[in-house]
Amino acid sequence: MPVIRKETLLAAQKEDLQRVMDLLSLKEHHARSLLIHYRWEVDKVFAVLVERGTEKLYAEAGVTLDGKDEHTSTLSTSEVTCQICFEDVPVEKTTVMDCNHIFCNECWTTHFIVKINEGQSKQVTCMAQKCNVICDEGKIRDLVTAKDPALAEKFDRFLLESYIDDNKRVKWCPSVPHCGNAIRIEDDEYCCEVECACGVQFCFNCLSEAHSPCSCLMWKLWMKKCKNDGKTVTWISENAKHCPKCHNAVEKNGGCNLVRCRCGQPFCWLCGGATGLEHTWSSIRGHTCGSYKEGEEEKTTTVRNDLLRYTHYYERYMVHRDSLEAEANMKQKLNFEVLKLEAGELQSKDFSWVENGCNRLLQLRRILSCSYPVSFYVFGQALFKDEMTPKEREIKKNLFENLQQQLEINVERLSMFLEEPFADHPEDKLLETRMKIITLSVLTDNLCKELYDCIDNDLLLPLQQATHTIAHYRSEGVAKASELPN
Repeated sequence: MPVIRKETLLAAQKEDLQRVMDLLSLKEHHARSLLIHYRWEVDKVFAVLVERGTEKLYAEAGVTLDGKDEHTSTLSTSEVTCQICFEDVPVEKTTVMDCNHIFCNECWTTHFIVKINEGQSKQVTCMAQKCNVICDEGKIRDLVTAKDPALAEKFDRFLLESYIDDNKRVKWCPSVPHCGNAIRIEDDEYCCEVECACGVQFCFNCLSEAHSPCSCLMWKLWMKKCKNDGKTVTWISENAKHCPKCHNAVEKNGGCNLVRCRCGQPFCWLCGGATGLEHTWSSIRGHTCGSYKEGEEEKTTTVRNDLLRYTHYYERYMVHRDSLEAEANMKQKLNFEVLKLEAGELQSKDFSWVENGCNRLLQLRRILSCSYPVSFYVFGQALFKDEMTPKEREIKKNLFENLQQQLEINVERLSMFLEEPFADHPEDKLLETRMKIITLSVLTDNLCKELYDCIDNDLLLPLQQATHTIAHYRSEGVAKASELPN
């Protein structure tokens, strides 16, 4: 999985162009027209060639090999009437394309400039009516350069960047500010997670941050919901409660625990239960909420239940996001611990278990945070309302949450051991900590595999909707792209 930088982009493009040129004995601009049409899928070009033959292959891509470059030389002493401007011009001031259509250079140039400015320069077709043949990029370049050299450079840049913009296997890194790199995958596994040379990890399919085991559609919906509702949930949970009658959020602006909603309903701030308006200094008349009543939550309305449910998953999602941010800053402290260990007189000088444990922890935090949107959507009513019976939903929910909780428990243990000042431990305790971190790293790796397998095969595979796929779990973490040689 190579990283394509600006300086290696041309080499990457030439590699695919050369394969097509060698197989079909084509000029470079013909090979480029074919590859742009087939979205730079060299194997697709070869497949169409085998299945439909060269005539169909070329026709569909607007490529023709029948043009006669000698056409102008045979008419060197004559004039030609341009069928666009209807002016008689010397033949040396005309240009003929592969389709044998000939027009004056002024009309061609104007046509090309308009197309480039409109962003259609990758496949500029002939001006002749009903002619779909792609114009020779060399002739376009020569004519435009004579009129506007800067625009000709823009045309060349469009052709070069088409290798990324029109290529299913290559995508720009979504880093902000943009690092200028692109990533190319080598197979058809588009739903995968990659790490650019700049350090940004992202989903190759949707270009969002890495979000497995959540599908791209779930993640898109979750991000939208968090943007719209996340701050509201945080504020409500800290400052307001819901009216038991109209379910609107009510903020308390005084010390009294008997509050009144704008709809007129009074209720107890402590338990949220509806009450009357009469109260003494110490209690609300006819109301007590000191003891917990089982099943009280079942009496809440659908609106309130939905918000409570979302709040449950959102808070846990954010807890692991916050932990991930805090533990990412722990790396510097761990590096200092390793330096202290290396300076000591220990028999073993291999402390890779520290870095491996830290990397595992960061990977697990991200996975755990992204597992809560999965719970929210798979076991909710928004996406898969009729996909499971209530009994099936309960069984699968229990299975998933059991794995999720086991992973959560052991991630907290791993975090706890990594936060210890183990460089100050005596050697026997250090070896014990080392073994615990290595064991937990292996255990959590196996639990992650089970969690992904559960989501992939038990939750998503039986669904009627085929729009939900997740990136495969990788024990070593997100795949890192390597440098492409110049």
